[in-house]
This record gives sequence, C-alpha cells and structure tokens, in this order.
Amino acid sequence: MSEKFKARVWVLGDDIDTDIIIPTEYLALKTVEDMKPYAFSPLRPELAGQILPGDIIVAGKNFGCGSSREQAPEVIKALGIRCVVAGSFARIFFRNAINNGLLLIENADLHDAVKEGDEVEVEVGVKITAGGRDFPIPSLPDNLLEILNAGGLVKAMRRRNGLE
Repeated sequence: MSEKFKARVWVLGDDIDTDIIIPTEYLALKTVEDMKPYAFSPLRPELAGQILPGDIIVAGKNFGCGSSREQAPEVIKALGIRCVVAGSFARIFFRNAINNGLLLIENADLHDAVKEGDEVEVEVGVKITAGGRDFPIPSLPDNLLEILNAGGLVKAMRRRNGLE
C-alpha cells in the first residue's frame, strides 16, 4: 500500500538554484535550524516564515540547479516541507535530497494546474490529485523508498546494519 497525504501548495518557477534555496552567506551559520529563516530569501524573503510542516513545493523545471551544497535539501526538509514536486530536478540535488530523506516527485504538468494555497493529495508512487484531476507520478524503486522512509541514507544504512 502506498503512502497518502494531503498538503498545501507553495508554487515556485523554473531554475530554482541552490543559491536561492539557501544563499551562500548563510552557510556559515552553525546549524540548518539557524539557516531556516533565510531559505528562499533572494526570491521571497517572507516564504520561510509562512511554510508550515507538511506543506509541499511545486516548481517548474531544473529545481536545485547550481552548486552541490547539501544544505539546500537539508533546509527544505528542516522547514517541514513534505515533498517537492517539479518538472525536473538537477541531478546532484536529487541525490542529495534522497540522501537526506527529502521526497522528490517529478511531474511536468502539475505546476501549471495549481495555484499557491491549493490543497492536493499525494499518493506516493501513484498520483497527485489536484482540482479534481489526477496527475500520474512514477513509482520509486524500493531502495530509494527505504532511504526516504528511514529519514536519509545514513539512517537507512544504520537500520540495515542493525545499528538502530
């Protein structure tokens, strides 16, 4: 049985790079918790303070492009974002997000079908329902689901090796 959840949508555009997700000047802060208020600040300074746990981001193509900084998916997860749905993801960002336990879903059509504040229902690996329409999404391989369900790669490997 697949996981299902409802979520409020935040809409972003194409080419949201890692400098927008968490600008370089805030990487010197001690923790990801300290960085959270500055997430997306070059684009929308108020956004980090408005996101609630369980919300999702719906973006255009090439989400997470730019540098390979691991803090980008970490800060998104720390904000409480349940998943990011985008037309496409930068390859290194995709891997870093999975490694940090952040669910990413590729769907090119959802972005143009929702507006900010809409509620959608996500059935992981099956579909997203928005405005009475179903948007099919690809299923995830078991090994990626294991990592996501554990909360990240390190936690998954600790579990697999009997260390947790």
